[in-house]
Amino acid sequence: MAELNHALEDVFRREKGRVVGGLVRLLGNLDAAEEAFQEAVLAALLAWRASGTPSNPAAWLTTAAKNYARDAARHRRIVDRMAPLLVEDDRIAPATLASIADDELRLIFTCCHPVLTLDTQVALTLKVVAGFSTEEIARAFLCPEKTIARRLTRAKQTLEEERVAYVVPERAELRERLAPVLAVVYLCFNEGHTTREGPLMRLDLQAEALRLARVLCDLLPDEAEVFGLYALLAFGVARAATRTDERGELLLLSEQDRSRWDRAAIKEGLVALQRARRLGGGESYVLQAEIAACHATAPTWEATDWVRILRAYDELLAVAPSPVVAMNRAVAICTLEGPAAALATLAPLEAELATYHLFYALRADFRSRLGEDGRDDYRHALELAGNESERAFLRKKIDPPS
Repeated sequence: MAELNHALEDVFRREKGRVVGGLVRLLGNLDAAEEAFQEAVLAALLAWRASGTPSNPAAWLTTAAKNYARDAARHRRIVDRMAPLLVEDDRIAPATLASIADDELRLIFTCCHPVLTLDTQVALTLKVVAGFSTEEIARAFLCPEKTIARRLTRAKQTLEEERVAYVVPERAELRERLAPVLAVVYLCFNEGHTTREGPLMRLDLQAEALRLARVLCDLLPDEAEVFGLYALLAFGVARAATRTDERGELLLLSEQDRSRWDRAAIKEGLVALQRARRLGGGESYVLQAEIAACHATAPTWEATDWVRILRAYDELLAVAPSPVVAMNRAVAICTLEGPAAALATLAPLEAELATYHLFYALRADFRSRLGEDGRDDYRHALELAGNESERAFLRKKIDPPS
């Protein structure tokens, strides 16, 4: 039963963005759409356990949500919010809907309203569209769960107080909301890249993030950061199959079989990166893609252009300073200047990365390279890590097999 519940939870999370996006398009109200979706989920839990998951879960959930809306309207419980759904006519939709063809992307742009702060826009969208838990959002932001819970509550209060209508912005306004939209797609990919629990990756989330990035490229063909993000995700997808061995255990980038990397995906990434360069480049996702391209095109770990990578990290820190970027830069420092220099660059980052397991794992590695005992840092990393593949990797570092 637990395995079935987990499988159903994956389906609900995967389909939430599409279903809620379609409902918002019809209802023009986020709370009403979320309520209808939750009722559909409850109905699905009962029906699917008995008969199995349908071939088109999104269609099933959408139909169930519409049925709930109709029943609720008949009983006058939420008639004011959901009555528009009773007339299934695209003519009731705002004219701005024509500017975005994808329901899920519509919903992302809708949630990213400038009345909210950038971080709050991203957090709300991850919650509503991607189905992230508050804990998962907190992990993405490297901050306490209570902070995110308060942020989400304030966001909904602000939208209600400001009487913000859940409509898609005009094309001219899309760029104003682009930064949080790109952040949402990027964080969705990251969750698929290393999940909180269970297997190392969720390939469905990676594929969905790549799909949304591709739609954004079509929607905004003159934005360098859109193509930079697409390139970055394509490079990540290219090596997904080699990140674990046949037992599902984590393999470092230096250990992966590069002959198995997806050359078609790498080519897509390089084409997108070249487009981003022609459009100006120089911003966060483009620079991250430049770093990923160095890895994707290097025949071996040793042949990687670390000088170019370090230069890109320096540029990235200048345009988008972040303790995580500074931590990742330390890997290039270690390769070029040695572990002692790399440790020195990590020292000022500990306070900001105190809850980030990869910080302690990286510091342990640097210490081990210097001949020091890094097991205490590996133990700390193990306490913070949630993904079982990563935990197994860390346990082996603490107690190597004989």
